[in-house]
Amino acid sequence: MKILIFLLLIFIISCDPFHAKFEDIETARYYEASKIIEPLSSNELKIMNWNIKFGGGRIDFFFDCYGNNVLMSKDEVYTNMEKLAIKINKENPDILFIQEVDINSKRASYINQVQYLLDNTELNYATYASQWKADYVPSDGIGKVDTGNAILSKFPLNNAKRIALPLMTDQDAVTKYFYLKRNILTSEIMWNNEKINLLAIHTSAYSHDGTKLKQIEILKNKMDEINNNNEAFIAGGDLNTIPPNSDKIKDFPDSICTNESFQADDYTEDIGILDSFYSDYTPAISQTDYEADNSKYFSHTTNKNGFWNRKLDYLFTNQNFENGMIHQDISSGGVETMKLSDHAPLTVTFSFNGGN
Repeated sequence: MKILIFLLLIFIISCDPFHAKFEDIETARYYEASKIIEPLSSNELKIMNWNIKFGGGRIDFFFDCYGNNVLMSKDEVYTNMEKLAIKINKENPDILFIQEVDINSKRASYINQVQYLLDNTELNYATYASQWKADYVPSDGIGKVDTGNAILSKFPLNNAKRIALPLMTDQDAVTKYFYLKRNILTSEIMWNNEKINLLAIHTSAYSHDGTKLKQIEILKNKMDEINNNNEAFIAGGDLNTIPPNSDKIKDFPDSICTNESFQADDYTEDIGILDSFYSDYTPAISQTDYEADNSKYFSHTTNKNGFWNRKLDYLFTNQNFENGMIHQDISSGGVETMKLSDHAPLTVTFSFNGGN
């Protein structure tokens, strides 16, 4: 029996029967709205970033340790996606980075959330890179899953790639096969006759072996490479770490998981990892503003009955950013962002250096 189990594990890992593996670099998927809305010309772009929690709103899922939910009904998904679209339409971004967006997952009733947002906002085009994909995940009732990062834009997106990031090293081979596989999604737009490189990321949340730090360093290297080529970029996403000189770095009150695999509330080992991001490039939220009042820029909490208590979400550029803000809305068009996800959205205005 042990030999049969061993052979089965070898088969799963080597033959990829559940289609859970990726190449180091792949072409990302492209999507288009059912109706294209021609964008107005402007010398500025509004950029938005949001981890939308796969349309799960504030349902208490098992991984947050506040409940046991795994699956959602179609009504639950559509209700929350509609509210997400209302907020996105109110802010009217030209480019939207989203994390934890599902396109074909049992937990989200197999609703393609990228296509839904394209068809219910003024964004026209999207690229998508799976972060967790398997025909069947044999744990926690998850089943089929396809979730990842996406970039939505009013302008056509080109040269989209999925760049694989290092996997965690402290998992057994079978767990690693079925587990999340992080990536950087890269795309390009042409705007006012200038190319802008877009880099979207969602790093590991529960990494205890230094993998998250390696993933963040790879993002920085990609930014440096583009900058050294004298090209513009906008980079960001959910980095699952806090800014330099944060007042609080561990023991956050909303982190109630006792399972070590789901504990992500101690950032002691992350100290210094974002220093070069802030020193070399322009953040949506300046370090000066953040240090003056950390709480004004918090963007995450797992406790739907609490309030945002740490900043995990970022945008950086080698051009100009102005008017960056975290939408800790008490009310937003009748919709509170606290109810829509465990992350608050971030917006900022982009323009080229010199006003080009």
